[in-house]
Amino acid sequence: MFKTLPDSRRIEMYRAFRWSLLLFAGFLIVTEQVLTRSYLYRFDHWLKNLRHHTFKGMSSHALLALDDLGLRSFTAIVLLILASFIGWRFKSWRPIYLSASALLLLNGVVGLSKLIFGRTKPRLALDLLHAGGLSYPSGHSANALLTWGMCSYLIYRYTHREPFQGIKLNWLVGTITITVCIVSLIRDTHWFSDLLGGVLIGGSLLVFLIALDRAWPSTRQPS
Repeated sequence: MFKTLPDSRRIEMYRAFRWSLLLFAGFLIVTEQVLTRSYLYRFDHWLKNLRHHTFKGMSSHALLALDDLGLRSFTAIVLLILASFIGWRFKSWRPIYLSASALLLLNGVVGLSKLIFGRTKPRLALDLLHAGGLSYPSGHSANALLTWGMCSYLIYRYTHREPFQGIKLNWLVGTITITVCIVSLIRDTHWFSDLLGGVLIGGSLLVFLIALDRAWPSTRQPS
């Protein structure tokens, strides 16, 4: 089936699959560092022991609002509304299928990983595995990259007409993801390795879905 694809699309698909595997390999490396309490684990605690500024009042509310950019309930609504609009505009169910798949994979893979590792949060001043915690990998960082990344992909792939003209929003996705990670560190809700692991697994799932989308041609999707 892949041989029937145009050369440019097939190359794009294989490149996406390779990147997905590389990102997943990165996630496995971070996981190994956490499980063996190696260099990255020690960096977590060095960062945790730095003197942190305490934010109160409006600054605290502002940080919480920025943190919500990685909140699953909020971003899922944004993604599904966008996918529904694009699907309606181009008379295609594919944007909705892609978005639903992204949310299901996110909850399944990241949620299951959290339960398996059971890492406690830095706020408790304890770093324990298999202790009923839900810290590793970070759902916020994985969600920020996967959900906003899927929004960016849908806009680029399905809106090569007015008013978007195929806008590339990679820079915005990167800014949101980095912001969510920094805010999580400031609020002491995640270890650094939690956030890095979340970004890697979220990125792997995002690129995997893009590769699948490129593998199945659609007459309603710009090539």
